[in-house]
Amino acid sequence: MYKTQLEAKEFLEGLMSQLTKTPKEHEKEREIVLCTPFTALDFMSKSLHGSRIKLGAQNVHWEDEGAYTGEISGSMLKEVGASYVIVGHSERRQYFGETDETVNLRLQAAQKHGLTPILCVGETKEQRYSGETESHIFSQLAVDLVDVDQENLVIAYEPIWAIGTGDTCEATEANRVIGLIRGKLTNSNVTIQYGGSVKPTNVDEIMAQPEIDGALVGGASLKPDSFARLINYQN
Repeated sequence: MYKTQLEAKEFLEGLMSQLTKTPKEHEKEREIVLCTPFTALDFMSKSLHGSRIKLGAQNVHWEDEGAYTGEISGSMLKEVGASYVIVGHSERRQYFGETDETVNLRLQAAQKHGLTPILCVGETKEQRYSGETESHIFSQLAVDLVDVDQENLVIAYEPIWAIGTGDTCEATEANRVIGLIRGKLTNSNVTIQYGGSVKPTNVDEIMAQPEIDGALVGGASLKPDSFARLINYQN
């Protein structure tokens, strides 16, 4: 929940000026998606038209319309130019009662409307210390992915204990868990990202891991300089 339209405009101006630093040979392989608040979607869609940046939303409801005050439908997101939508983010699960069953419904709704969902899974600190990381994530996937098309899907592994805490999961450990996630999928080519205190000082190491295809970025995406550095990570 960051950025008014004016703030989004200033952010975008600062970011676009730095994307020229991306080597030409890496532009196509480094897809950039900005998942903005609903109030900024229409403005950002018009501002991003013709650029290499794609637009995403932060949530989607499973119904096309109805008495669901405060929710937003897939058709509404498509109309304003969104291509992606985050589903099941840990904050939605923790603060707003999201369950694996509702996550599954949202995933199916996103795909129904031609959106690519970014499914978030991950464990708490207590679950990790109890040795439940793998079993918890596998149980999430077992419910989340029922009747979901894995040809139109992104998954983000976000260890909850590493989000906004400054504690980053070791790159090799994130790589290990993501490899286990991949092994549970019917489509091994699904893009799987890491999310959790990704920042300019660790992005190169994270992106050097063979199983990690990208990053789902929180705090470091709020400033043009730091986000541009992540986009232009060093091989």
